[in-house]
Amino acid sequence: MQKPDEDSIMSFPCQFPVKVMGIAEKGFDVLIVEIIRKHSPDLAQGAIKSRLSKAGKYISVTAIVEAESRQQLDDIYFELTAHDKVLMAL
Repeated sequence: MQKPDEDSIMSFPCQFPVKVMGIAEKGFDVLIVEIIRKHSPDLAQGAIKSRLSKAGKYISVTAIVEAESRQQLDDIYFELTAHDKVLMAL
């Protein structure tokens, strides 16, 4: 097990929830899973949950990632937020 980075309170590996929001349209959840799997190929099918907003205009996708490093998480967030269909990633 790695020690926490000096500027981080996290220690790796750890399970980390990645939440992504966008306009509710067909294939958004598949797109998000494809992006995350580039950086975390072992992402389990059961680690993904989708939820529509009350009015059904937006969708949030949450994936529990087995994070190996801070760099891996940074890479996931960078690619997600660079995509034009992603409104927000937390």
